Amino acid sequence: MSNIAIAVENLSKRYRIGYEQQARDTFAEVLLAWVTRPIKNYRRLRELTNFKDENYHDPENVIWALKDISFAVERGEIIGVIGKNGAGKSTLLKILSRITHPTSGVISLNGRVSSLLEVGTGFHPELTGRDNVYLNGTILGMTKDEIDKKFDEIVDFSGVSKFIDTPVKFYSSGMGVRLAFSVAAHLEPEILLIDEVLSVGDAMFQKKSLGKMQEVSRKGRTVLFVSHNMGAVRALCSRALLIEDGKLKKQGPVDDVINEYLANKDVSTTGLLEWNQSNAPQSEEIVFLGIKTNSNSGEVKSTFAIDEPFEIVIQYKIIEEVRNLRLYLKFRNSLGEAVFTTLEDSAIQKGFVRKPGKYSATCKIPPNLLNNLSYLIYVGFDSPGSKVLVPGTDYLEVDIIDTSDGYRYAKGTFDGPVRPEFNWEVEEYK
Repeated sequence: MSNIAIAVENLSKRYRIGYEQQARDTFAEVLLAWVTRPIKNYRRLRELTNFKDENYHDPENVIWALKDISFAVERGEIIGVIGKNGAGKSTLLKILSRITHPTSGVISLNGRVSSLLEVGTGFHPELTGRDNVYLNGTILGMTKDEIDKKFDEIVDFSGVSKFIDTPVKFYSSGMGVRLAFSVAAHLEPEILLIDEVLSVGDAMFQKKSLGKMQEVSRKGRTVLFVSHNMGAVRALCSRALLIEDGKLKKQGPVDDVINEYLANKDVSTTGLLEWNQSNAPQSEEIVFLGIKTNSNSGEVKSTFAIDEPFEIVIQYKIIEEVRNLRLYLKFRNSLGEAVFTTLEDSAIQKGFVRKPGKYSATCKIPPNLLNNLSYLIYVGFDSPGSKVLVPGTDYLEVDIIDTSDGYRYAKGTFDGPVRPEFNWEVEEYK
């Protein structure tokens, strides 16, 4: 038996952007449209099936969601699929799931496929959770006896046992995802395709799901995992695919592919970005010269322990006097969601004027604040109520490493984007 679970050769998918329906204002226009509709429909059909112009170029209303993609996945591998929004990742999984037909190319899937693509995909909203478990299992080719044996395990893992006999249309998005993932993972498919749906669940369920995918892989089953969470991709996958503008830009060891992706996003994973005045982000008033993350001892790095303080140093140059300069720094998770925002202290002084010259602003991040996650550092400059000076964007990525002993905090990612250590006072009272 071949050791290849998924083989894709020269896979392409194209779409034509649809026509806009024109409104008719008068009875005469409606009557004329009705008379000429058969001819126009025939012409439209010819245009929709003709993807090339006279010079064999794609017309402007044709887009390629995927173009000549080739890769192979061995049995038991967990492969990450990463890329920007709109790159073609979800289209790839829909084709592999046989939801969408490819325009060209060859696909070989050796084994039963289960997919979890979007919230609610494959679930009938009018049926109960229990009914949907059996429906999905039947679609996967499971017998009733096989589903019966797995049913209690599926429900326990999903955490929705209280609502298992409630119609799915009344479930929250998180409940639906938990049950759908539990069904997909427990009904023993040979190939499991997962899109970015796990971000809907809470942190504890995400952690449990990642563990389940690792367990599935150890049993010789294959997982294709689409995610924007680089921390999860790093932890779970040995190899990754980077898709950009519908093309496979890079494939290989997960760290190499992630670094390529982040470098292309202008996000540094080295803890340092520097520019000269000719290529720096800038405006007429200000030039952003550099940003770095370093330890208290001054060592530039991008990985810190949870209980380790560190600094973010931002250097800039004022060309022309700026009134009410506001330097804002934001920590964002791998999905781009804000964790917290902080401002340079001068921003609170209304009417403050910053004179021309070079400046270095340091933000000190205390220990025991951030969780065991990867964070993007987003920086921008503006003058509130006046103008944007340097638009905000992500510049650096930092990784926070768990240092707990597993007693006070659960080992690994604790629930939530931050994990502050507060001081408690306990006293006995009567």
